[in-house]
Amino acid sequence: MATVVLDNVNKVYDNGFHAIHDLNLDIEDGEFLVLVGPSGCGKSTALRMIAGLETISGGEMKIGERVVNDVEPKDRDIAMVFQNYALYPHMTVYDNIGFALKLAKVPKEEIDQRVRKASEVLELDEYLDRKPGQLSGGQRQRVAMGRAIVRQPAAFLMDEPLSNLDAKLRVQMRAEIAALQRELGVTTFYVTHDQVEAMTMGDRVAVIKDGYLQQVDTPQNLYDKPANVFVAAFIGSPSMNLYDAALTVSGDGGTIDLGDQTLALSSESLAARPALRNYNGKRVVLGIRPEDFEDAELATHAGEGRQLKAPVSLLEALGSEIMVHFRLESTTVDSGDPDAVEEAGGEHNANAVGRFNPRSRVRPGQTADIAVAIENLHFFDLDTRLAIWD
Repeated sequence: MATVVLDNVNKVYDNGFHAIHDLNLDIEDGEFLVLVGPSGCGKSTALRMIAGLETISGGEMKIGERVVNDVEPKDRDIAMVFQNYALYPHMTVYDNIGFALKLAKVPKEEIDQRVRKASEVLELDEYLDRKPGQLSGGQRQRVAMGRAIVRQPAAFLMDEPLSNLDAKLRVQMRAEIAALQRELGVTTFYVTHDQVEAMTMGDRVAVIKDGYLQQVDTPQNLYDKPANVFVAAFIGSPSMNLYDAALTVSGDGGTIDLGDQTLALSSESLAARPALRNYNGKRVVLGIRPEDFEDAELATHAGEGRQLKAPVSLLEALGSEIMVHFRLESTTVDSGDPDAVEEAGGEHNANAVGRFNPRSRVRPGQTADIAVAIENLHFFDLDTRLAIWD
């Protein structure tokens, strides 16, 4: 086991494209760190630089106490798990798992011991004589994990290993990988574009966009205290609702003008975000998570300054909750996520989504009274897009 440190690491390709900008990451010994971001943001490039499959244009990279900028991939003491599994189709599961050890001329007895121990941990005992083509996607993924485990590396590198699996199997496998990593205690760097995967698996999560690191923190802190508009919208599903709003601060409270309606600025928000006083009379980006909207008839926090009226466009009944799509007469703010699906134009289209109690009786075509948990609102500078706190 070892720490992995990236110190001001850059990647510039021969055509001048700057893929990674001054990336700083410290992955602790035994930590599970997930790097997440939209398509083309540089996350796989970062992983490939750690692996030695991409050269570093600038900065320093260390695995353990050793600088590995110029160290060959085979000498970096890392094991990779790929998106496509990269199994040898003509070999049995046993031979696939033990192949790297065979190349390293490890004694046969030790190979057998390590392969059987890994197969026991991964519940592959009964499949050791089969070939990859006879296995399910989840079983092939376990074989790829077994091949990494037997090497007993200083660190695991995983490049979107679950993206080829169906939704139900992805949920199962991400739980298994997280549990296995905790059991083995191996430093793990995991790349994904799936923020749900990142939030449920990582000890810490690093968010990257356009080659720039946006924020690194625990999953809960990323959710509760996003550093900027992009992180706020990218972390959480459905995404945070973002609007251009006007702020008025008065005493221990104030008001928020959201289009043609007004919400109260709570004393809790002002106490937690003293810098909001500097935005009196100014426009800000207001963020509201879907779970902070509720049917006012069922909410305990409804009342003056805590409610909005909005026409409902669509309901998605999920059993345990209802996703309610509605329209607020306010200008939305682009989060900067290139993968986000933008709403089509038109005055009747929804520009907000709320996570309602399944007992709600709101219906499409009706105007609903919607309660807002004003103490949970998020605020960002309209120009810098940074969160407003101190």
